[in-house]
Amino acid sequence: MSRPSSLVDWALAGRTARRLVKPGPPTSREEAAAVVAELHRAAATAVAHVEGLTGLRPLPGGPVPTVAVVDRPGWVDANTAGMSALLDPLAAGIQAATGKTPGALATAVGSRVTGAQAGAVLAFLCSRVLGQYEVFGSGGRLLLVAPNIVETERRLGVDPADFRLWVCLHEVTHQLQFTAVPWLRSYLEEQMTLFAEATDLDSDVLLDRVQELLRSLVGAVRGGGTGDGPQGLMALVTHPEQRAVLDRVTAVMSLVEGHAEYVMDGVGPDVVPSVRVLRQRFAQRRKGRSPLDRVLRRLLGLEQKMQQYADGRVFVAGVVDLVGMDGFNQVWAGPENLPYRDELTDPARWVTRVLETRPAFPG
Repeated sequence: MSRPSSLVDWALAGRTARRLVKPGPPTSREEAAAVVAELHRAAATAVAHVEGLTGLRPLPGGPVPTVAVVDRPGWVDANTAGMSALLDPLAAGIQAATGKTPGALATAVGSRVTGAQAGAVLAFLCSRVLGQYEVFGSGGRLLLVAPNIVETERRLGVDPADFRLWVCLHEVTHQLQFTAVPWLRSYLEEQMTLFAEATDLDSDVLLDRVQELLRSLVGAVRGGGTGDGPQGLMALVTHPEQRAVLDRVTAVMSLVEGHAEYVMDGVGPDVVPSVRVLRQRFAQRRKGRSPLDRVLRRLLGLEQKMQQYADGRVFVAGVVDLVGMDGFNQVWAGPENLPYRDELTDPARWVTRVLETRPAFPG
């Protein structure tokens, strides 16, 4: 059961998603077992390549990363837990900040409506997401969605072994970002707390906005359009402080995604022989955006800022070209070294600001 203060019935969201999820591609039991084993091997192989290219290492004594190869329902279960861990405290913080909570009946009815809507979004995504690193919820796990990887490699007509390693390079980069830079997760959590503290919406209005947002998300993931709904969390923005938070979140998300994109191509054909073919065909498949990115952008109200995600890769490549990977890694020294939004398209400005004034990241 969801907590009384929850705006989303996450148990219902999970049940709804499981009921709506489409079956994966046809595979025999033996084929499925072989895919699972190969994905585990690819994830393990990717670690050395990512560490070698980036120069990052997990902190000694930190949590040991784990890899979970899951099916679509397994991905749903993981993400209902993760979204609950992220959004429920945000809602509770807003309620605490305003001193207003909706009545029990409004909460019960409203959370079921939003639960069903969230389930529809999860059902769509769980057939498309290839992998992810769990930042929130259980945290620390790298999820690889086996049926989606198999379905995609078949549709693209690419070498399965190359594609599986290529996907793992991307996800392992995210894993390394959060194990080598432990403040990164707490920074994101802090930004969500600051967002909640700056709001002046009462809980009844918040519930209405969340329902509108989820309806908009359902339309976005089904039709791929922008829809007529509110622009994500921007619908909740009433203070300049909140816009500043969203700018900071945009910048850090652009950074971590751009870094992963840079790495998965940067290992080169010696590691992934068909890497150029993979990039070309995969870019055509997603048209520059994965479904998860599109929904996350809508959630954050960033539909008008889509270019910033592409800017993340440009930023990483630009800084590496200017000062090398060791110089780029100063971005991980602390939150003050993260790029500003306008620096994503001007790497030289970041280099001037940070490398001349900030302490060095040990690497």
